[in-house]
Amino acid sequence: MTTGQDGAPVHIGYIVDGNRRWAKQYGLPTYEGHLAGYNAIQEVAKATFDAGVPYMSAYIFSTENWKRSEDEVSKLMGLVLKLLSSDLHIFMDSNIRLRVLGSRDNVAEKILKEIHKAEEATKDNTAGTLALCFNYGGQLEIAEAVQKAAVAGEDMRQITPRVLEQYLYASDIPPVDLIVRSGGDQRISNFMLWRAAYSELMFLDNAWPDMTKEDVSGIIEEYKTRSRRFGK
Repeated sequence: MTTGQDGAPVHIGYIVDGNRRWAKQYGLPTYEGHLAGYNAIQEVAKATFDAGVPYMSAYIFSTENWKRSEDEVSKLMGLVLKLLSSDLHIFMDSNIRLRVLGSRDNVAEKILKEIHKAEEATKDNTAGTLALCFNYGGQLEIAEAVQKAAVAGEDMRQITPRVLEQYLYASDIPPVDLIVRSGGDQRISNFMLWRAAYSELMFLDNAWPDMTKEDVSGIIEEYKTRSRRFGK
């Protein structure tokens, strides 16, 4: 299955980029850029699901982002907690299921508890699945999948892609049909390496906080013009 409603992708993965540059452009503190980006995720998710795309992933915090300043990381963790707790009603009201993909290492216990509660609270929602890639790295995901397979007793001499993908984070999340990166850079930065094997790629100049529902419509229409052959 490679198309959703009316030829839309089944899964769009957004690399959230440009928050800090957006803040600098408008002479604002870095946190204001992250807050604007946080608000944009809600609008983009609603527009994506309304367009008939059943899965959306958003790369919100990578395993490398811990290298940022202690103050910036602390404020980012605050936004993550806000999304998972006090703002969870937004996703409940919109019938959106939340999944959090990423390593649990280095994550505060209070955040882990809120992740579990949010996933449980939204597990029966049906309007769309929002996969938040938090403390996420594509290479680490594959490495941890191999470790899980070994612990589960798989014969590692007979391992296949079909077997290994069962041990990915949230293995029910399908491959990414389209990866969209905002902010002007043209790289995938360790995002969804396994699920991106045949992804279409799209790079936008606008910073993430400037993303609108009109941008989402344009992204999907562009996707519909592409021919996906999967090596054929």
